[in-house]
Amino acid sequence: GVFEENDYERVKFDQIADVYIINTCTVTNQSDSKSRKVIRQAIRRNSSAVVVVMGCYAQVSAEEIAKIEGVDIISGTKNRENIYKLVEEVLEERKQINVVTNLNKEFDELSVTNYSENTRAFLKIQDGCDNFCSYCIIPFARGRVVSKSVENVLQQAKTMVNKGYKEIVLSGIHTGKYGSDIGYSLTEIVKDISSLSGLVRLRISSIEINEITDELLFHIRDNKVMARHLHIPLQSGSNIVLKDMNRQYSSLFFEKRLAEIREILPGISITTDVIVGYPTESDELFEESYNFIKNNKFSELHVFPFSKRNGTKAALLKDLDKSIKQRRVSALIELNDILAENYARIFVNTKLDIIVDSTGSVSSGYTSNYLRVNISNKIAKNEHINVIIKNSGYPTNMGDITRRG
Repeated sequence: GVFEENDYERVKFDQIADVYIINTCTVTNQSDSKSRKVIRQAIRRNSSAVVVVMGCYAQVSAEEIAKIEGVDIISGTKNRENIYKLVEEVLEERKQINVVTNLNKEFDELSVTNYSENTRAFLKIQDGCDNFCSYCIIPFARGRVVSKSVENVLQQAKTMVNKGYKEIVLSGIHTGKYGSDIGYSLTEIVKDISSLSGLVRLRISSIEINEITDELLFHIRDNKVMARHLHIPLQSGSNIVLKDMNRQYSSLFFEKRLAEIREILPGISITTDVIVGYPTESDELFEESYNFIKNNKFSELHVFPFSKRNGTKAALLKDLDKSIKQRRVSALIELNDILAENYARIFVNTKLDIIVDSTGSVSSGYTSNYLRVNISNKIAKNEHINVIIKNSGYPTNMGDITRRG
């Protein structure tokens, strides 16, 4: 957005550009490797271009990136608002600039208000994490929890609604901790945003099980704008592995809280993340985790094999064989398909609403409870409509239109 305001035009990565900005990831060693590959691709495409490397990998490994010939600017996870000025500076005098700074307790207020799809906008309200899970480098790349000011959150949300976005997704590194540093809470900001005129749907991207309050659940129940969906990372259903991971809950607490959530919000979609093949996860502990997931009937799983990240406690442990991890991933993906289909089947012949996000031979969109529904009618993108689920399936359900939302 800043570059477009200064007469730059965005082009695809495979085109020749004057400036390449690479926003890096560092969640695993493989992420670092992929980031380096993309940096070198940009340099090869146009050796005279200004190459900017920012993001998490730049934050924790600035010296490593500085050794790559052709990198002009290294910026880390802060100072994003200064990228344009730094590029102009390099264009005047070619030199390498490293502006990676120590992580501070201030939220980077540079905001995004335009997205390629015009049905869903992502509103980042929080950054940083205080959990220090044993496998995760993010607290060192992003710093401790910092929150976007209430005033700026609401202003950005209003701007998004005024631009025509019908769904806002609240995002962050540790979203449930929003407001803990500014005397506010996630529930309070959710209530504030969901009262905005013109907003159709408000979704929380991810939240930890021990940060879901009854007050938040009752608000989801009583406010039609709130999505009937929570993404709650589990990571493992084994108590031993959870402790080794330094997760802040037990499997017993997780299971008990899930039951309480479903009592307040019957039919809610609960999706989750699972890491398989953690170094201390034996076959027996994986089976325990598998059964926990099966018995608690999640509506969808995001499954990841454990991947070592240097600098974390887990990286010091002996890694499991790749074939073991892949076998466990495959088992959980098969389970996911069964769980997702079972959840979707509950809603056959039920009226739900979708916001159309793609159109072609069929129109398609997500329901409030995160079911993908296709309908045969040709409906314009961003239309909010009611549908009846006629045939359940995963990853897509078939529905018939009833009337406009």
